[in-house]
Amino acid sequence: MWTVIESPVGDLRLVVHEGALTAIEFAPFAERHVLGERDDTHPLLVETARQLAAYFDRDLKEFELPLAPVGSDFQQRVWAELGRIGYGETASYGQVATRLGMTAAASRAVGLANGRNPIPIVVPCHRVIGANGTLTGYAGGLPRKQLLLELESDALF
Repeated sequence: MWTVIESPVGDLRLVVHEGALTAIEFAPFAERHVLGERDDTHPLLVETARQLAAYFDRDLKEFELPLAPVGSDFQQRVWAELGRIGYGETASYGQVATRLGMTAAASRAVGLANGRNPIPIVVPCHRVIGANGTLTGYAGGLPRKQLLLELESDALF
């Protein structure tokens, strides 16, 4: 099941499967072989849309949704660690690698996993920045990353 909602970062396609959120996609949407039916009234899609709206209104800092991102064991570990970066906080790719018990040299691997995060915003990959504090790659584009970080911290990059 899926739906599309409007947001300050453009239209978002929300995808659920077997009772869990599996994807949030930025427009323009990639064509997928199997998406299932559009259902704007599915309870989990409605709740996801509600929580995202509250987040964008700065009324929600932590999402409470069942998540089922699809990825390798390493990607799953990285995405779980991203969830530990608090609202309004940032971490470098090297810091995330260190928190996972690796050296900072593994920051590239962390960056690749970060870029494949299928549930952006809820799994806050936008909170990962370069070692020197600069904004670096974001699957949704750097303007979206900057907007999300400014929304959370009012920081100007």
